[in-house]
Amino acid sequence: MTVDREQTPRTLLDKLWDEHVVVAGDDGRPDLIYVDLHLLHEMTSPQAFAGLRAAGRPVRRPDLTMATEDHNVPTFGGESAVTDPLSRLQLDLLRTNCAEFGVPVHPMGTSGNGIVHVIGPEQGLSQPGATIVCGDSHTATHGALGALAFGIGTSEVEHVLATQTLWMPRPRTMSVRIDGEPAAGVLAKDIALHVLSTIGPNGGAGCVIEYCGEAVEAMTMEQRMTLCNMTIECGARAGVIAPDQVTLDYLRGRGRAPAGVAWERAVDYWASLRSDAGAVFDRAVVLNAADVEPTVTWGTSPAQTVSIDGVVPDPETGSDAAAVQAARRAIAYMDLSPGLPVRDISVDTVFIGSCTNGRLEDLRAAAEVLRGRTVASGVTALVVPGSRAVAAAAEREGLDRVFTASGFSWREPGCSMCTAMNPDALGPGRRSASTSNRNFEGRQGDGARTHLVSPAVAAATAVTGRLTAPHHLDGGTGSRPAAIRTTTELERKQ
Repeated sequence: MTVDREQTPRTLLDKLWDEHVVVAGDDGRPDLIYVDLHLLHEMTSPQAFAGLRAAGRPVRRPDLTMATEDHNVPTFGGESAVTDPLSRLQLDLLRTNCAEFGVPVHPMGTSGNGIVHVIGPEQGLSQPGATIVCGDSHTATHGALGALAFGIGTSEVEHVLATQTLWMPRPRTMSVRIDGEPAAGVLAKDIALHVLSTIGPNGGAGCVIEYCGEAVEAMTMEQRMTLCNMTIECGARAGVIAPDQVTLDYLRGRGRAPAGVAWERAVDYWASLRSDAGAVFDRAVVLNAADVEPTVTWGTSPAQTVSIDGVVPDPETGSDAAAVQAARRAIAYMDLSPGLPVRDISVDTVFIGSCTNGRLEDLRAAAEVLRGRTVASGVTALVVPGSRAVAAAAEREGLDRVFTASGFSWREPGCSMCTAMNPDALGPGRRSASTSNRNFEGRQGDGARTHLVSPAVAAATAVTGRLTAPHHLDGGTGSRPAAIRTTTELERKQ
């Protein structure tokens, strides 16, 4: 029996998936789907290119492929600062491979360079209705524009390079509706951490999460990217948000976005990309943004979170034996104790950046907190723009001067301290407040301890030297700063 897709209400995932199936799998086998955009970086592409070369195959669609250098690049000193032999090799291989196979590449230091999940949207490459893949977990970021975007493994990178297609089982559907209005000072990162805490580290396993609701609709595109970026941390395959006027305003005029008649045709198609009334999801979660407070992770999973006014939880209160064991291990690794007030946790490092929070609005939010304030003694603080374009826009606004005047180090674009694959890695026992996406054991360096926070909380923490929200400054009487919800015309057309 065939299903009449014109009559059966479909979710946004259903529409995106059905549009890209080349060969439908039978009896539960994977489908072969077409890939509209393939993003590459130096970490996960060398073996894929080597496989192509060994088989004598070309890249099927170099025009639908784009590469950048981000994970290994130093954020100071340029090329001469690449001293690690493996990093040097991976960067050199990306340049050599892209030149040989005709793939566009943005080397470090060039105008189009930046973190792969920052430059895709800002250049207009990431568009609604597209399938986007990359050998990187946080490809889910691009779902903020209404794309189906997910990370893939190295063997899959080779398959996409060779065929522009990918075998993949159809994901399950999940809806996360966030209604209400967040309190001033609550940013998208806080909402994302709240979602992860509610769903749990595996609550989205096998699903594509569609975010919707009043709070999501009110977000800017950059805030939506933060939310979708973190989706992978609950085990989901991807996160997606239906395109709307916010999406159109963000994309219009960008270099690789459609223009003229092509734009009008694209807008007509994009308008169809939303879940139908009556569409049924495999799982649905409803949250209230008003319940969210400035949030921080206490453990070694992004789902192990608590309000910044809370305390480190007692691991023995876990929901099951596995949760208890995970909490015990996390507290031991983080060198914390149950009942410790979060605001009593001191840090020695503050990092603002990454594909989660390295965009212009993130830097604005942090700079607003830092104006007229100074980084606490003994705290190393660095801010790393997500791309050359973000850095240039921030410098035009004078944000770099706000950061440096307060005691932050203003760095060159790159993944930086998010990954510990470059000179910005933390040493053993060091503790950071970080705007990145993962706080796993050793994520920022062997033995390093990471607390995930929003850009505003990171900035306030740098001022006090302990985990702090902006409204705690000035003796706790300061008002909560409003979320920054503007994107300048100049930045939008980068």
